[in-house]
Amino acid sequence: MKTPTRLLAAAAAAALAFTLLAAAPAAAGSSHHGIDWQPCPDVDPAEAVECATIEVPLDYDRPWGEKIEIGLARRQAANPDEKLGTILMDPGGPGGSGVDAVKYFNPLTGGAAEQFDLVGFDPRGVNTSTQVLCGEDALNAVSAIGVPTDQASFEALEDANAALAADCRDRTGKLFDHVSNLETVEDMERIRRALGEGKLNYLGYSYGTIMGQQYAEEYPRRIRTMVLDGNMDHSLESVWDFLSTETEAVEENFNEFTAWCEGAPECALHGEDIESLYSDLKAEARAGELIDPDSGEPLDFYALTSYYTFAANSPQAWPSLAEVYVALRDGTPFTSLSAFQEEDEVNELFLPAWCQDYGWDIEDFDELASLQGRLAEEYPNVEWTPYDDLALTCVGSGIEHTNEREELDIDHAPPIVFIGNEHDPATVYDWTLASSDQADGELITYEGYGHTVYGGYSECIDDSVNAYFVDRTVPEEGLSCPNLDFPEIEPLGDRRVPHTVGPY
Repeated sequence: MKTPTRLLAAAAAAALAFTLLAAAPAAAGSSHHGIDWQPCPDVDPAEAVECATIEVPLDYDRPWGEKIEIGLARRQAANPDEKLGTILMDPGGPGGSGVDAVKYFNPLTGGAAEQFDLVGFDPRGVNTSTQVLCGEDALNAVSAIGVPTDQASFEALEDANAALAADCRDRTGKLFDHVSNLETVEDMERIRRALGEGKLNYLGYSYGTIMGQQYAEEYPRRIRTMVLDGNMDHSLESVWDFLSTETEAVEENFNEFTAWCEGAPECALHGEDIESLYSDLKAEARAGELIDPDSGEPLDFYALTSYYTFAANSPQAWPSLAEVYVALRDGTPFTSLSAFQEEDEVNELFLPAWCQDYGWDIEDFDELASLQGRLAEEYPNVEWTPYDDLALTCVGSGIEHTNEREELDIDHAPPIVFIGNEHDPATVYDWTLASSDQADGELITYEGYGHTVYGGYSECIDDSVNAYFVDRTVPEEGLSCPNLDFPEIEPLGDRRVPHTVGPY
């Protein structure tokens, strides 16, 4: 569910995104293997980024039937004379645009950037691909309910989700029911063939990792290299497993924030009992007595969590978070960013993709309250994270869960590299551990914060990944790269670019 963008939410998002650096300009206008590459019309010509589309079946059970388009963007290798091939990339989502990512940034570094073309794709339903469309009013009706507080609001959410699904299906047509990751895997295989690549090189971030994981299940022998950074875990058995792992990560990061304040005189709450202060703020929020100094409006518990406390996941935001807690306690004003405004008709893949891939369901408010009680008991400081809201996305929607959750079953694939950040609050570290173990993968650990890491500020990570892409050198067993995220350094917002669509 979307919430207004606030100062700390923006800071946290910037620190939760992967690093993307500008690529060297490439020659445009070429075509091969049936792809008609043309200069992207909305990009500075000096960037020389090429765009194209290919056709794929809407429904792979009817491959000769209706077709849809998949959008692509390409940056050529910086040293084309030594080109080794193409790396296909997806930045995450569901709903993230690989085309936009490649048009404006290049996550590849070192030898990978020198010797590989980079091709980003828009998954079906997104941006330059055939789109899933939803009405803004139906989306806003769901957002307005937020997290239910009783059975009546739970039933209102069920009705709003059902109405949203019907609205999107009416606007989108048949595609709405064919956007699970299983279809995306088949689209990736068609992209590989269209590119003329004998074997696939793939770089997936966040939700893009599940695309790689399930591609490896279906087409293990067609992989040359695969790097999956910030992994989803498609084997989570229950909604509790999802909620618990997401909330545990934020609880741990909140505790790291309080520990920093205890030892940092520059923290605005140095010497104070932050846990007690935050407990009081939560109680005021739940009683409707906490006033947002930015807007003058009451701030409920979930807004407090989403707008502000989530910034505990970014050490660079810790000093500002302490100041915000002081402002909330004392009622003093502070500056924020304005709310994000949607278009009347919105490209919105998240709802059908998430429900077809994960399909979490909660029966009624009693079950929700029970889950919330368990979270509060096990994670008494934060109790909840905005990512927990995702468990409510499919409630009452009627969308069929078509991509069964189960452990990965990958045989005959080459070594696959899995990267995980120890303090990632989105695709939490335990998910990377689980998926890597299931795939018998090669694990690289980043000991720091943020969401995904390959692409420009950790030489330890980048050097290992680039050696793997270029020479297929498997990272050393147990490789762990040191934390580079600290409150006293400059924010990494200039080097980390936030995901603009989708939570992962």
